[in-house]
Amino acid sequence: MNGKEQDIGEDRQSNNGGADQKLSSSSGNVFSEQYSSGKKYEDTHFIDTSKPVWNYSLLSDEDVTNFQQGTHYRLYEKFGSHSLQVNNVWGMYFCVWAPNATTVSVVGNFNHWKDHEYELQPRWDNSGIWEGFIPGFKLGEVYKYNIVGFEGRKTVKGDPFANFWEKRPHTASITWDMYYEWKDGEWMKKRKEHNALDAPWSVYEVHLTSWQRPDRNDEESYNTYEQIKENLVPYVKEMGFTHVELMPVMEHPFDGSWGYQITGYYAATSRFGNPQGLMALIDAFHAEGIGVILDWVPSHFPYDSHGLFMFDGTHTYEYADMRKGFHPDWNSYIFNYKRGEVKSFLISNAIFWFDKFHIDGVRVDAVSSILKLDYSRDEGEWEPNEFGGNGNLEAIAFIKDLNETIYRDFPDVQTIAEEATDWPGISRPTWRDGLGFGMKWMMGWMHDTLDYFKIDPLGRQHNQDKFSFSMAYYYDENFMLPFSHDEVVHGKSPMLYKMPGDEWQKFANLRLMYTYMWTHPGGKLLFMGDEFGQTSEWNYKSELDWFLFQYDAHRLLKDCVADLNKLLRKEPALYQNQFNQYGFEWVDLNHRQESVVSYKRISKTPGEDVLIILNMTPVVRNDWEVVVSGKPYSEEIFNSDHKIYWGTGNVYNPDIRCELIDKDQKTYKIRINLPPLAGVILK
Repeated sequence: MNGKEQDIGEDRQSNNGGADQKLSSSSGNVFSEQYSSGKKYEDTHFIDTSKPVWNYSLLSDEDVTNFQQGTHYRLYEKFGSHSLQVNNVWGMYFCVWAPNATTVSVVGNFNHWKDHEYELQPRWDNSGIWEGFIPGFKLGEVYKYNIVGFEGRKTVKGDPFANFWEKRPHTASITWDMYYEWKDGEWMKKRKEHNALDAPWSVYEVHLTSWQRPDRNDEESYNTYEQIKENLVPYVKEMGFTHVELMPVMEHPFDGSWGYQITGYYAATSRFGNPQGLMALIDAFHAEGIGVILDWVPSHFPYDSHGLFMFDGTHTYEYADMRKGFHPDWNSYIFNYKRGEVKSFLISNAIFWFDKFHIDGVRVDAVSSILKLDYSRDEGEWEPNEFGGNGNLEAIAFIKDLNETIYRDFPDVQTIAEEATDWPGISRPTWRDGLGFGMKWMMGWMHDTLDYFKIDPLGRQHNQDKFSFSMAYYYDENFMLPFSHDEVVHGKSPMLYKMPGDEWQKFANLRLMYTYMWTHPGGKLLFMGDEFGQTSEWNYKSELDWFLFQYDAHRLLKDCVADLNKLLRKEPALYQNQFNQYGFEWVDLNHRQESVVSYKRISKTPGEDVLIILNMTPVVRNDWEVVVSGKPYSEEIFNSDHKIYWGTGNVYNPDIRCELIDKDQKTYKIRINLPPLAGVILK
């Protein structure tokens, strides 16, 4: 889940609110150098210092009512900064919610960060919304809101709706235009099929900063979105993944949080370039038939002085009661889900990424912490809800509304929950009293699978129940099987070194485990580096160990994962019924001593089923007998011990011996050879 906590008391706001930042002109305008939307501006552009802020509003009374009730789902069209014409004069409209403020002014390089010079006006309706139009204000200007709030407390805040921010450590917002000419029309027309629950799901989880760097030893070196596009897109295409999941790309001040401590919810991080750069990256993925999922964090936010915390001198976005409003695990603050304005802010934010960036799904972080009042709290540190339970009722309502709204407006996408408890109905529709997610991470499967494969193969006979237990509760949810970033950090060791045995056995075990993963029902998610056997824990300050490709074992493991992805796409039995009870059948669990198990994956089309046999020990088993019903299996379509994957290649099945033993029951006896520590797939 999260990276390092924010350091207490650390202030990453630039001096003078950003006045020391050197930009492309004395006014602080960076627009012309970085991006042009095609909008035309007159040479007579000016800022009228005699009447610096004009009374103007983009908000209707209905907008305000919906905002307050938590039912305005496109706030980004009205709040924040917007370039427009008023009375034939170009300028910038600003709109911000600061209900306990007594004054709000726009400050920046354009006025040398002077307070109260460009003051916004409060709306007449006591909504706490401040707004105004500054003529002559250009795109590319850095700015903040100078807020005098409760008891005269002064805060200098970035814009919660800003689409672009300065690159950290500077913290000002930047006025920006979100225009982009998308080229993914064909993808958008057909993505309903690609993102359906009966389509193959194989997700490559990526941290954009550390996947690859210009200098692996320099944590301050970053590839641009363009460079990432040139390198990452063809790699994911070559590997055959159906989707890529990007760890949080929203603006965040601290690299060590891995993006999970967000200050700019409506902005792509400036570490790699401007927002259009991320759009182009997503466009390129879509051109190659790859869906894009964004990690999204509505569970908490950091205390950085330019962010959402104590926005107007009071607890504006977070709960005031720290029994609900503070995350002890992550040293951060919890959104007040009861407040309509906060609910509108968050749901609008999710919609924003689908609308403006054409994403195909969100993986919602730390759902358990949203749902439970007692999450990481001891007795006496939390207060039960009105019914005496531990559920956060307003948070539950928020999540249901979130999912209903996303699927209403974007029925061809998916929402995926990272939820680690037995909370019922995470991926059930809200009309069936569920929370409405499309999928849920299967954390129990992940833990049990890793525990099983860590065991010395000779001891696995005593732990088969740990291996097979997942199917006892699999049908409770629509599960995604995750081997995520959390499993290869903080002393947990890289995936390869979780496996027992010598070097050959480690690779064989890992290929075997991936074969099991790819043939188990459900979506798949693999963290970057796991596909080629990274030999060090993930380090966000560096990059993946690409130098390992010089070794056959690592390069050929990558080929094995790529072929599993190809097999997943090719064989409908591996995905068509992945979320219902018709897609899986145990064939043989009765050979515990030999640690050999077999099962079928069942297609909607008769005769297209596949049979999977896993040999969990390094013992070769020739003429192994398996009894199956249905149709005979005559072809070996995958063998994880193949030489092309750095296996022995000595045990294979060019001819499957299949004998009909009961014509009425359509039962067959199959004799095959089982390679050591390997999985074999028959069709």
